[in-house]
Amino acid sequence: MTETLYYITCTILSLMILAGISMMSKVKTAAFGNLLSALGILIGVIVTLFYYSIFSISTIYLFILIGVVIGQLLAQRVKMIEMPQLVAVLNGVGGAASALVGGLTLANIGTTHSPYPIFTNVTATLALAIGVLTFVGSFIAAGKLHKVLPQQPIVWKRHVFKTNLFLIGSLLTIVASVFIGNSSFFTPGFIIFCALFFSSLFGIAFAIRVGGADMPITISLLNSLSGVAGAIAGMAIGDILLVAVGGIVGASGLLLTQIMCKAMNRSLHEILLGKTSVTSKQKQAPSIQTPLNIERSSAIDLKTVKEAIIVPGYGMALAQAQHLVKQLADQLEANGARVRFAVHPVAGRMPGHMNVLLAEADVPYDQLYEMEDINPDFKTTDLVVVVGANDVLNPAARDAKDTPIYGMPVLNVDQAKQIIICNYDKKPGYAGVENPLYEREDVKLLLGDAKESLAKLIGSFTKKESAQETIKENLVDLKTVKEAIIVPGYGMALAQAQHLVKQLADQLEANGARVRFAVHPVAGRMPGHMNVLLAEADVPYDQLYEMEDINPDFKTTDLVVVVGANDVLNPAARDAKDTPIYGMPVLNVDQAKQIIICNYDKKPGYAGVENPLYEREDVKLLLGDAKESLAKLIEQF
Repeated sequence: MTETLYYITCTILSLMILAGISMMSKVKTAAFGNLLSALGILIGVIVTLFYYSIFSISTIYLFILIGVVIGQLLAQRVKMIEMPQLVAVLNGVGGAASALVGGLTLANIGTTHSPYPIFTNVTATLALAIGVLTFVGSFIAAGKLHKVLPQQPIVWKRHVFKTNLFLIGSLLTIVASVFIGNSSFFTPGFIIFCALFFSSLFGIAFAIRVGGADMPITISLLNSLSGVAGAIAGMAIGDILLVAVGGIVGASGLLLTQIMCKAMNRSLHEILLGKTSVTSKQKQAPSIQTPLNIERSSAIDLKTVKEAIIVPGYGMALAQAQHLVKQLADQLEANGARVRFAVHPVAGRMPGHMNVLLAEADVPYDQLYEMEDINPDFKTTDLVVVVGANDVLNPAARDAKDTPIYGMPVLNVDQAKQIIICNYDKKPGYAGVENPLYEREDVKLLLGDAKESLAKLIGSFTKKESAQETIKENLVDLKTVKEAIIVPGYGMALAQAQHLVKQLADQLEANGARVRFAVHPVAGRMPGHMNVLLAEADVPYDQLYEMEDINPDFKTTDLVVVVGANDVLNPAARDAKDTPIYGMPVLNVDQAKQIIICNYDKKPGYAGVENPLYEREDVKLLLGDAKESLAKLIEQF
């Protein structure tokens, strides 16, 4: 590959990556943008190997393979709720890679003689220092996010002095790198040691003083630093593509950091100083005087709502309640309401966190509104449902001076006609500021697990008016079940009901039942399909049983709940000759003491064979959307 062709290729790849990052700013194109950028990086690696003629080094392929394996494992095992931690770790790994390049360059390992030694030494030291800072800071951020480290700011004695001392030490090390080769004292080894020492300590001092509430900004800043370190490492080794890509990542990270700071109406300086929690000398939020309306707080008729806004927060993410949130939105819309989602820029642990979680639950993109677009509409909204959010809607931000959130733009939830808050408790958010909404008499509080609170709200749509129908709904007393088997099928996958299935299992277990899942080999559209979906909903692996292992136990099982399955449990397979399923091994569901079938309708499965279970009088049928059927069952608890 010629030098000219290499430069042209680098330009195209840089534009490709830049376009991908630009697409990530919009929900609809984010997935494709991420793929486009990843493809650009992959091609860049291949082009670099070709240009520098290093395909012959076998260890390269070994490390590429190790990276692929690690990446695949992370993609499969890391939950969506843990994505901020993963991003922080990846930022750290990027910083470590740049630091490694800088250190090897200083040690003159794997590099050619530079015609500009001072420039090379300085840039290599810079890459090493910033890379180590990014690595240490990112892993501390990941530790705070994962609750391995305290989420509140940690302040040492004379913290500012020590932080400045470590920073000055790092800067002096960079200056000292100018004299490498001209002084017996300033050796490469000495410079590497000093850079590692001072940058590590500076990274610790900088990161531990940031509180959990400001992690979205911190992650954005660390992302920028990883790009800057990469660009400087590219300068040190003379790689134009690394300079370009690192520059793009660094610039985009800085822009995102600026946007996040603006959204919180605070300076980056304040955040880095750890001004994120209330001290004993700080004032608490003043109470907000509102007319008392006991009747409104005790009973809200969801069926009369015409305009509704749902406010998701990090508590929703922790509870994995996004699918129930979507179900609540569907119920409101089915009753004629217009439903929108108000997403605060720092609602999650990283930019776009809420958007990703809601998209995972199939919430339409056009229902997601940013704060500045939806804030004027709260005053005309019939109902606001808050799910696991606190600081981002705390009205104290407007008038509670000397608190960390003062001046921060918040969602105007307090202006709505009716408010329901589904939070775990009444404790302050990460900022440590009491929320006066909790004390308003006209605000309905549903404290505790978000899933249970949302199930109560959803249940208000499904309550039957007639006593006879109510009796019919309770033919099976779920609270008396001791042995239960749940049979998932493709209908569960279509309805995205795996999280509700897990919730039902949890409720049964809470009442003393042993719960197992019977997975037929062809239950989904591909081998292992059901296993993956259930694992996504955090169903333990040891609760998943293959057909041959669990089939003998159906006859002693108190209850079987079928969710979206048909052919795989059709008893006609045993005796209905001349049918496509005759002779096919099926789950012995028909042998259970009590059977509940949550299927969309009574139509035959893909094989086209009628299922005699549908006609048995002792089989309880809950036809229709699987999520609604499961919500009815969960409501019984």
